Amino acid sequence: MTLDVVILAAGQGTRMRSRTPKVLHPLAGRALVRHVVDTAAGLDEASVHVVVGHGAGAVRTSLAECPVDFCEQTEQKGTGHAVAQALPSVGEGKVLVLYGDVPLIQAKTLEGLLAGVDEQHMALLTVTLDDPAGYGRIVRSDKGAVTAIVEHKDADAGQRAIRECNTGIMAMTASQLRRWLPELSAENAQGEYYLTDVIAMAAADGVEVLAAQPTSPVEVEGVNDRRQLAALERAYQRRQAEHLMSAGVTLADPARFDLRGEVTVGRDIQIDVNVILEGHVTLEDDVVIGPNCVIRDSVLRRGAVVKANSHLEGAEMGEESDCGPFARLRPGTRLGQKAHVGNFVETKNATLGEGVKAGHLSYLGDAEIGRDTNVGAGTITCNYDGANKHRTRIGENVFVGSNSALVAPVTVGNGATIAAGSTITREVADDELAIARSRQVTKPGWQRPVKTPKG
Repeated sequence: MTLDVVILAAGQGTRMRSRTPKVLHPLAGRALVRHVVDTAAGLDEASVHVVVGHGAGAVRTSLAECPVDFCEQTEQKGTGHAVAQALPSVGEGKVLVLYGDVPLIQAKTLEGLLAGVDEQHMALLTVTLDDPAGYGRIVRSDKGAVTAIVEHKDADAGQRAIRECNTGIMAMTASQLRRWLPELSAENAQGEYYLTDVIAMAAADGVEVLAAQPTSPVEVEGVNDRRQLAALERAYQRRQAEHLMSAGVTLADPARFDLRGEVTVGRDIQIDVNVILEGHVTLEDDVVIGPNCVIRDSVLRRGAVVKANSHLEGAEMGEESDCGPFARLRPGTRLGQKAHVGNFVETKNATLGEGVKAGHLSYLGDAEIGRDTNVGAGTITCNYDGANKHRTRIGENVFVGSNSALVAPVTVGNGATIAAGSTITREVADDELAIARSRQVTKPGWQRPVKTPKG
């Protein structure tokens, strides 16, 4: 049977106290609804439909790159009404209903839920809670069959004592859904069309309701306010940390590590506290990352070392290279094998060859630097003329003295030496010494000016 996944994402989320639609608040760097869409899209041959309402334009924009169909709920009349908006787009197979503010649901759980759905069976995901306040309760017959869901506001004292709760996640056939949705009523405490009422309709039609539970209750926890968002963020990060540790990564403190994207790891990697990985990151064997580092969309080859308080974005570090502390490697940076970028060095669109050393306090932008070159402190490649960027090319085994400025476009040949304090504006040939300083003038007996007394 085909599969249509309907994701409800039309609510405002007033308890978030935000102009941003609730489903667009970020968890691990991605919108809540994006987590759900990505999980749904990973199910076998799934067609994904997102029901939008409040902030519909922003939600559409956020998911523009995703292969989803959008359906709009212009009036907020409950979950049953929301699913009805997607019904014209649904095929003739199975239908799975998910929620845009329940981001941690796992594909494995959903696959198990869907497995038993046919014209004689629908499926419902339930969860058993110590404190079920606020949740709809699962009502069962004397024989244990699920017969109804009663919302908390509509439940009597006996029903409120039930600890098995509705998660809202359910699956059925399209024909069942088309039969039951028109029969929903808004005669309840909220004056809404509850999707949960289809459970009683299923029981009345002789359709067995198969109840399943997630591996962990956190899978079905939703976000209604910022406290819950923060709690799910930590739950997600703990899950990622445990996965990495199982893969052979040492985390100094799993509670102080954040992954906001995807990471590919090798063996014997060490990551200190307060490290954030964003986007797509590759860490090969024996990589070491010091504390308080942010690494985004970067590749760290075998044995690379990132020292404390460094920031990498769109960079590649070669084998056994190192950077930091307090280094900033911006997009387009490529460090060769055993290259060294020290403290307070910034690079951008720069290639540093094997063994290059830039120890401290330098800016290297739009540059190509050959192997075994040493860049002294305070060196700047002056790459921007106010309108365009230009490249600086430095050969192999060059010595660049401290406090030098290389005004691009300029080329420095192999084995050349740049005297400290020079401003280089013309080509320096192989093995030449370039000195470009103003003449020093000294005045013996110089008397420093003194302040004139007031009054």
